[in-house]
Amino acid sequence: MYHAPTECPVCNHDMLVTRMVCRNCGSALEGRLGLGRLFQLTPEQRHFVEVFIRCEGKLNRVQEELGLSYPTVRGRLEDIIRAMGYDVEGPEDGSEEGRRGVLERLARQEISADEALELMQQS
Repeated sequence: MYHAPTECPVCNHDMLVTRMVCRNCGSALEGRLGLGRLFQLTPEQRHFVEVFIRCEGKLNRVQEELGLSYPTVRGRLEDIIRAMGYDVEGPEDGSEEGRRGVLERLARQEISADEALELMQQS
């Protein structure tokens, strides 16, 4: 089965579904149809969500399955939460784990040095 692209290959904006067809009876629905927040995620983020669900939301199991550090897993989860339009509270707090997560995000170039400094100062 092929997966429909969620992003335009030309301009990178969200794709819009305009027609859905029932596989069983052939009935069709046409209009400007949204796919929901999960389909706004990148393929990599959707893969992370699948692993997260398969691991029953246990970050230690996600860490083991993906071969990533706990702060990296936590950072990716927070990025997905933000990408879906929700606010994230912690763990970018004053804890060692929070500081390490900020530094790892900086190393992956997900945030700038100024953003990392700001996050460190907020804790």
